[in-house]
Amino acid sequence: MTISMFEASVPSLITMMNGVSHCLEKAAIFAKEKGLDDSDLTEARLAADMLPLKSQIYILTDHAKGCMARLTGEENPVYEDNEQTIEELKTRLAKCMAHISSFTPAQIDGSENKPINIKIGPYDLNFKGREYLLGFAMPNFYFHVTTSYNILRHKGVPLGKADFFGQ
Repeated sequence: MTISMFEASVPSLITMMNGVSHCLEKAAIFAKEKGLDDSDLTEARLAADMLPLKSQIYILTDHAKGCMARLTGEENPVYEDNEQTIEELKTRLAKCMAHISSFTPAQIDGSENKPINIKIGPYDLNFKGREYLLGFAMPNFYFHVTTSYNILRHKGVPLGKADFFGQ
């Protein structure tokens, strides 16, 4: 069975980033109602040794744009990782979604067997495109999307499953 690498990536990336943006919008309302500073949420984490919410969003957008760059051979835009407020994080998500939306099926489909090499610290990870997308890029992306949602829930933001999908 053939898989469309475009259909397995772009729609899901966009849907989930819309969901994160939606959750951040609800977080902003919650913070205002409770008299919280944005940093009470953007610096929040589930455990002391985990990265905070803002870093989860940095990483999930990095995975999304990095995935597109690796599959297409296009340049991976550099984001500075300097967003501190909820609004700045939403802007980063919107910028990443606009970038991801600019790709066409013709640019991505056919990358199933493209060699992908990623260097993470001392590790060299080698994949074929399909294996990279389905076994590395998307699972890592979803991990950080889910962790973002869970941090906000943990802090009391009233979110439900529909919010996870931006509804």
